[in-house]
Amino acid sequence: MVSSKTLEIVKTTLFLGTFLCFCSFLYFVSVILNVFFSTPHVREIARYVFFVHMLFNDSLHLFVSLFLLMAFLYLIYMPAPFCYFILTLATSTFRVTPYNLAAMALERYIAICFPLRHVELCTVQKTNVAIALIWVVGLIPNVADLIVMASSLKTNFLTLYVICNREALTFNKLQFTIVTIVYIASLALVGLIIIYTYIRVMLVAWKVGSGKSSAFKAAKTILLHGAQLLLYMVSLVSSFTLTSFSDYSFLVSIVSFLLFMCLPRFLSPFIYGIRDEVFRKRIRSLCGTGAVSQQL
Repeated sequence: MVSSKTLEIVKTTLFLGTFLCFCSFLYFVSVILNVFFSTPHVREIARYVFFVHMLFNDSLHLFVSLFLLMAFLYLIYMPAPFCYFILTLATSTFRVTPYNLAAMALERYIAICFPLRHVELCTVQKTNVAIALIWVVGLIPNVADLIVMASSLKTNFLTLYVICNREALTFNKLQFTIVTIVYIASLALVGLIIIYTYIRVMLVAWKVGSGKSSAFKAAKTILLHGAQLLLYMVSLVSSFTLTSFSDYSFLVSIVSFLLFMCLPRFLSPFIYGIRDEVFRKRIRSLCGTGAVSQQL
């Protein structure tokens, strides 16, 4: 058996490492947001609007998840209503990101397969409407969960203090059923959209025949979205991993958080911040010396 002092040292080290990774992510996000808001024409392009929305959503999700992880590791009790609000933020932002990936894949599909209609279909106004719909769809399961939970609430719910996790606020088996069905159906639908758009875009790319064509670049971007989605799918089984290794639940929690919560979201700035030509040029300017301020 590992001593409690050693476990505490490992816990603190891993948590600090997680916090530093989160700070690095926020720094890189802030650089990209600086590029987005300081470049007028970028704000008028649908895929960049979707991308920045995903960055905001992922940042919020990571912040809330880090808070929940800390509460779990250090056994912090909090009011049940506040815990439910935090869990609503965590679950809804978790669902919104795959939906956003599907929207981004569809935008690339329209741009490559229907280029003449892209300007008409992918305006900033319609992009904002799509984002609003994404949030509505993302919050519907939480509304359903609240309705089911309300029918089984304990009389002392408003004064109840809990260690904030999903199990603490599950008062009806139907709640677990709703969560499971929604996650499986959502990720399956998003997966089908990404597969379909990837195949259609690749067919266009093969017809063009140039490895440097916009169609091939779009196909690679959609493929990376698929890799992100795969990591989100793996995160669904991480809860079963926790129960299998209950003696090392804190260690497994942090590793699971880093691999399945952080890594897919760290890929987002990489996909557009490094691969995209517009962002790459501006980031080089921001990270350069000398005439950076003049270039901005």
